[in-house]
Amino acid sequence: MEPRILERAQHPISRNDIDPNVVKVLYRLINAGHVAYLVGGGVRDLMVGRRPKDFDVATSAHPQQVRDLFRNSRLIGRRFRLVHVFFGPRNIEVATFRRRSEETEGSGDPLIRLDNTFGTPEEDAFRRDFTVNALFYDPATFHVIDYTGGVEDLRARLIRTIGEPELRMREDPVRMMRAVRFAAKLGFEIEPATRAAIERHREDLLKAAMPRLVEETFRTLGQPATAQALLLMQEIGLIEPLLPFLADHLKKHLGDPAEAPTALNMKALGQALENGLAPDHEIVLAAIFLDFVRARAHQESDEFDLLAELRGHGFARGDTERMRLILDAFEHLAAPSRRTRRLMRRPYFGEARRFFEMTAPAYGIDTGVLQRFLADPENFFVRRQAAATTNESEPPDGGQRRRRRRRRGRRPRSAANGVLVSIADGASDTDSDQVQNRDNGLSSAAAEGQLDETAAPRRV
Repeated sequence: MEPRILERAQHPISRNDIDPNVVKVLYRLINAGHVAYLVGGGVRDLMVGRRPKDFDVATSAHPQQVRDLFRNSRLIGRRFRLVHVFFGPRNIEVATFRRRSEETEGSGDPLIRLDNTFGTPEEDAFRRDFTVNALFYDPATFHVIDYTGGVEDLRARLIRTIGEPELRMREDPVRMMRAVRFAAKLGFEIEPATRAAIERHREDLLKAAMPRLVEETFRTLGQPATAQALLLMQEIGLIEPLLPFLADHLKKHLGDPAEAPTALNMKALGQALENGLAPDHEIVLAAIFLDFVRARAHQESDEFDLLAELRGHGFARGDTERMRLILDAFEHLAAPSRRTRRLMRRPYFGEARRFFEMTAPAYGIDTGVLQRFLADPENFFVRRQAAATTNESEPPDGGQRRRRRRRRGRRPRSAANGVLVSIADGASDTDSDQVQNRDNGLSSAAAEGQLDETAAPRRV
């Protein structure tokens, strides 16, 4: 099949827009006698005027040949063998042209379990998921090469599968999530036949490997267009097989879904990500489940264990524990008290505060109260008491005397998962920090350094 070729004057891509290290990799491969193209999302984003986050390279060279050309590289992967070429902390992914696997022929099961058969550029284009991701840029000729109709779909702003949508979704169910991610990110529509195939085969998501589903969930909901992605997932029905308890919660908002508290929280998260916030897993989870947790906190004898459910769906213990601490802190930041003073000493306080200030407006909570408390916590209660009450029967404590009350019966339950509220007293919160540090493979001392609010945030 002859591809459509766009000459230099027919497309907007310039080598000046490509990472110089990527250009070095491309030309070293070309000078060694191999075919080498810029591929995938990098080409797609440059074609629509976006700045790519990273660039991928496809080549006729086999993985070991690539490894031999670059001393600063290593082979990775089992299911999909490729090479990472390192430039400082960053790496460039180099993959050999591949064709669709033949292992499932005649088996009746189209699910791909092996995808490591080398092929030609044309075969490589047709094994990719969506037309807009199958464009090649040839730095030797400055041409954009289109085998699948991706240029037309970019102009029509459509996400369309390459080949039969039903088969492509069954081959790799994670493509359903990827379709949503690209549609939300680019502001495109999902082509009708592709969308219909997703709706019909959404239950096949459960056939995908759990780690891949979790990773794609964070990639889909950890981007600036996260609110659009969540609403599209709900509309198509992808949340139900992934997180059925969240789907039930979202269905309670029968009015405008975009004005539901969860959607507003995700919109606030997206704005923060746009402004440079790192999409840490615990922050993404906290934004997704804040309204869910607040709604269930008022239900008597609620035995639902959110953390256990999330772990059962493949989410890491460290991420869910950190999410719990952030969600537990939310109410204490909304209504500052002496417990909030103890919270200020916790290593996750900076993260909890940023999350609170990001999401509180969705509930009409005045973040200025917390700011006034943090500006002068010693005298905050004196001023609040003087302004709020003139009841002389209640002697003022002048901000100096702490009234202690004996706790009777069971301790209060955490809104997040029914465990003890960790910030209710110093000992239990210390225990929670130790659990968190142990899960991350860190000593308590090391974790104090890593989790301090002045430290650099851990990135996804």
